[in-house]
Amino acid sequence: MTFTCSFLSVCSGYYRYDEGFTPTFPGADTFDGPIVHPQQWPADLDYAGKRVVVIGSGATAVTLVPSMAKTAAHVTMLQRSPTYIAPVASRDRKADRLRRLLPASAAYRLVRIKNIAWSMFTYQLSRRRPGTMKAILRRAAVGSLPEGYDYDRHLTPTYNPWDQRLCAIPDADLFASVRNGCAEIVTDGIRRFTPAGIELNSGATLDADVIISATGLNFLAIGGIKLTVDGHPVDISQLLTYKGMMLAGVPNFALTVGYTNASWTLKADLVARYICRLISHMDRHGYDTVTPRPPEVVRTGTLVSLIDLDAGYIRRGDSQLPRQGSRAPWRLHQNYVRGFRMLRLGRITDDVVFERRATDRPPVRPGSAAVTMDGSALA
Repeated sequence: MTFTCSFLSVCSGYYRYDEGFTPTFPGADTFDGPIVHPQQWPADLDYAGKRVVVIGSGATAVTLVPSMAKTAAHVTMLQRSPTYIAPVASRDRKADRLRRLLPASAAYRLVRIKNIAWSMFTYQLSRRRPGTMKAILRRAAVGSLPEGYDYDRHLTPTYNPWDQRLCAIPDADLFASVRNGCAEIVTDGIRRFTPAGIELNSGATLDADVIISATGLNFLAIGGIKLTVDGHPVDISQLLTYKGMMLAGVPNFALTVGYTNASWTLKADLVARYICRLISHMDRHGYDTVTPRPPEVVRTGTLVSLIDLDAGYIRRGDSQLPRQGSRAPWRLHQNYVRGFRMLRLGRITDDVVFERRATDRPPVRPGSAAVTMDGSALA
């Protein structure tokens, strides 16, 4: 099957969703129970009344543990190292009050501004005053955990807040499960799996009937699409990103990569609106293609990762991602206000080339002149 289009916008994110990342665990084939990765969760998995070990400390793990603890006999979150975890209210009472006092549209705008401002404030506080943010997270956790809980061992990472993602737990549900005794956090390395569970590096053992490997995801840039421009294969890891959403030298193409420190949809909305502005400009002026072209000073200057995080999954997949330059519009910061200025208010003609299709050389078929995907024409 062949699809044709004049402009391709890829909204696939950067994860591979048909498989997750699973490290090699010695002795895994000897374990008597099921070993499940959340990406391949079987519909018939029965863990009611059973002992469950969830390996991992990221967003998936902190979500699974309190949920499974409601019906499992006991759930252990086994982590090699801690992650910063922030309790958040599942209900925004300030937003509820605004909705009662104001028309729906006005309340929506104010709540949106409030939430954006709060996420930016907490991120900037983490980056500029990490000690203050650590103290805030500690106070928020200690009040929900059992008295005397070893916070430093199980909930204090070696890095600063937002060097890696900060995990949010609604209404401190993970801490409540630990306090109630139906769940626990164990910080240790895995020596090997055994028929009855897991033997740890410390020599201790964890008995388990079910093991969940919440060990992360693999990268898959632009959904695994193989780009070809004018018959030449393109390696996107060697390309610069323009405004964090287009690729140098690739015409009529955009990708959506959301913020790592705020809602993904904030950036997705900016990208979608920018594409609409761009296509409208092309229609008004009769252009067929738009291609980002970096100046020499950007091309030969310092290049950085597209995603500014030091997480394990970023290190594993960073070689698949395009680069960023040292200055705008070839650099997009993890900041909504700066992104808004660039994508909603900024010019759409900077460092791009607009062209009209040659009238004396018609395309083989409409929409097939510039970009192909896995051998199929796209633009």
